[in-house]
Amino acid sequence: MRRFYKDAAALAGDGGWSIALDGRAVRTPARAPLLLPTEALAQAVAGEWAAQGEEIKPLTMPLTGLSNAAIDRVAPDRATFAAGLAAYAETELLAYRADYPPALIARQAAEWDPLLAWARTRYDVAFTVTTGIVHVAQPPATLARIAAAFAALDAFRLAALNQAVTITGSAVIAMALNEGQIDAASAYAVGHLDELWQAEQWGSDPLAEAPRAERQANLAAAARLLELL
Repeated sequence: MRRFYKDAAALAGDGGWSIALDGRAVRTPARAPLLLPTEALAQAVAGEWAAQGEEIKPLTMPLTGLSNAAIDRVAPDRATFAAGLAAYAETELLAYRADYPPALIARQAAEWDPLLAWARTRYDVAFTVTTGIVHVAQPPATLARIAAAFAALDAFRLAALNQAVTITGSAVIAMALNEGQIDAASAYAVGHLDELWQAEQWGSDPLAEAPRAERQANLAAAARLLELL
């Protein structure tokens, strides 16, 4: 789409902040009002619109995209969306460890154990840690408390955490990111520890670099949204 406006601005209104293009309010792809919960987020989204050139490129507007998703996809059935993210705790990445080589075992313990310890203190949960890839059931109380934590979040946080959960494969990493326990770069590193360790041993696959950069950018956008809420 070619740019059809000159100015983009964030405007305060009833129930939140809107984005106006030459005075006309922006709507989501589903035609709902693009109503944002904080001034900081609204200013950042307006900045994305203002930064567009002659053509509007949605891929350069990650905060707008996440906000659209929060309104169009998450808000209509927030409980079901939250439950889907919480389900990742059933196969929590941090609970599945390597049994060889010793260096990888030690790296996983050093980087994953502190996050599990944080989750234990923060949510009163205990994950069953195993080796290999054979599924191990997690305690029902743990799953219930993680589900309750996700269920308590608003649509915008859930939209951001959807990126974090699916990119890292970890409910714990996502919640740690949400609460400022870990930043986006560290979240990516611990969520892709095995992959990054293999690259250290054998070298990086050039074909994997572009997808890796895209995942890192998406995770950074999710973290930025959380900061602006």
